[in-house]
Amino acid sequence: MSCVLCNLDVIALWCYTFIGKEVLIMATLTKRATVYFDPAIHRVLKMKALETEHSISDIVNEALRHELGEDQEDLAAFSKRARESSISYEDLLKKLKADGKI
Repeated sequence: MSCVLCNLDVIALWCYTFIGKEVLIMATLTKRATVYFDPAIHRVLKMKALETEHSISDIVNEALRHELGEDQEDLAAFSKRARESSISYEDLLKKLKADGKI
């Protein structure tokens, strides 16, 4: 059994040959990047990768998907409230004082 790594620009294909037939195991679109982590964060990532049996790349990708999803939710909330009137900080303090809140 031999393993052939086919690298086609962005597409990384892992092909395995088994009894003369090629079976496509995984085809994913991936990009390589160099990321510099704080040593403590890198240590935690390595430990989490070992415990969860996921790669550091998988963990970082999932964290980024989560954060970007939250950003998308925030932007949607901002857009939804864009037409609401705003109040200055000073006016807010005056209103809170007048209402006995502060």
